[in-house]
Amino acid sequence: MHEMSVCLSLLQQVEQIAAEHEATAVTRIVIRVGPLSGVEADLLRRAYPLAVAGSIAEGAELVLDTADVVVRCSECGAESTVPPNRLLCGQCGEFRTRIVTGDEMTLQSVELDRA
Repeated sequence: MHEMSVCLSLLQQVEQIAAEHEATAVTRIVIRVGPLSGVEADLLRRAYPLAVAGSIAEGAELVLDTADVVVRCSECGAESTVPPNRLLCGQCGEFRTRIVTGDEMTLQSVELDRA
C-alpha cells in the first residue's frame, strides 16, 4: 500500500518537528491533499493509525484538507478552478494549461503538547 509509505514519511517529518520543539506528544496533524497527488484519502486514513502506533503521534487526530485543482492558462493567463478530469481554462477553454494547485500533498500544521 503506497499510502502506508506516505504515512511513514509524514511521521518522520512530524517526529522531527516534535523533537525540535521538545514536545511530549502530537495532538493533531493537518495535511493538504490534492486530487491529482496520487494519494487516496480513504487509504491514507486507514494506514495512518498503523503508521503512528507506538510513536509520539499515536492518538493524534489526522485532518485531511482537500485542495482544489487550479490551472493557469498558457493562452489568456487566467487561473481557474477546474474538475480533476478536465484541465481546460475556465475563461477561454484552452487546453494548454499548467497546474497551479491540486497535485500536492503538504504538511500544513502540527499541534504539539509540551506538558
